Amino acid sequence: MDLHDGKFHQVDSSDMAFQIAGSMAFATGVQQADPCLLEPIMNVTISVPDQFMGNIIGDLNGRRGQVMGVEQVGKRQEISAMVPLSEMLRYSIDLKSMTSARGKFTMEFERYEIVPDDVAQKVIAASKTEEEEA
Repeated sequence: MDLHDGKFHQVDSSDMAFQIAGSMAFATGVQQADPCLLEPIMNVTISVPDQFMGNIIGDLNGRRGQVMGVEQVGKRQEISAMVPLSEMLRYSIDLKSMTSARGKFTMEFERYEIVPDDVAQKVIAASKTEEEEA
């Protein structure tokens, strides 16, 4: 945000007046910009024995993941997917449980995407609750 032709007046100008004007301009700009939440999307590769593939794909779908491909590697299936990071926070524990500790995975950052509206509303509500409790 740039201020053009701003002028200081001996009587009406003060540091506080400029700070308030800047704050008001920022708030107006944010409202007009139609802001959105972004979330990191991870490139996830999961290796599991054949018998667990269906459960893993179903679980990824439940985590808002998008399966990109499945490849047979020996007696295992290697599943590639794009999954929001927020859905992967307990994944090592969950994968261990779903595969009797026989599954493994890797993930790395891929890109940012806009958070779906229903998820964004939950995030905003949780943030407001935390703010009120603080």
